[in-house]
Amino acid sequence: LFYAPVRVNGFVCKNPMEVNADDFFKAAALDKPRVTNKVGSNVTLINVMQIAGLNTLGISIARIDYAPLGQNPPHTHPRATEILTVLEGTLYVGFVTSNQPAPNRNKFLSKVLNKGDVFVFPVGLIHFQFNPNPHKPAVAIAALSSQNPGAITIANAVFGSDPQISDDVLAKAFQVEKNTIDWLQAQFWENNHN
Repeated sequence: LFYAPVRVNGFVCKNPMEVNADDFFKAAALDKPRVTNKVGSNVTLINVMQIAGLNTLGISIARIDYAPLGQNPPHTHPRATEILTVLEGTLYVGFVTSNQPAPNRNKFLSKVLNKGDVFVFPVGLIHFQFNPNPHKPAVAIAALSSQNPGAITIANAVFGSDPQISDDVLAKAFQVEKNTIDWLQAQFWENNHN
């Protein structure tokens, strides 16, 4: 007989008699991450990949650092709702509702958040955060309702996929000329997730 480890959600479930404190712990970095990318933010996610003990618990957490005028660009979490709390600074946040029957349009909901304010982004909806202050950084903590929430950054996924999506498809979808799509696809689409 072969014995294989039991897997749940794609991850091995450790025998409860063999767990230890390290299965539920992640050492924190003492220094703030430097934000050096083009979008002006750094997302440090702690999920089941970093803490094995999160498997099956349905939760993860992220620290987001924003440079002055930085943003966490429009993105979605296919497997999680997000609740964001501002720790430092100010953030302009928003999300777009799902498609509506014609002639209605998607609704955009937004708010300016200050230190201590909380905002919820429903599962799967496109959302963003932007630091409107040109002089001061901002910091937020996000809790997500999945041990592996996933993230799809819209611009990166649409214009930076490998292989690329046909420019005919994107030109028709965005109702622009193909040369505009070709230019967008030629750009370097930077990832702000660690």
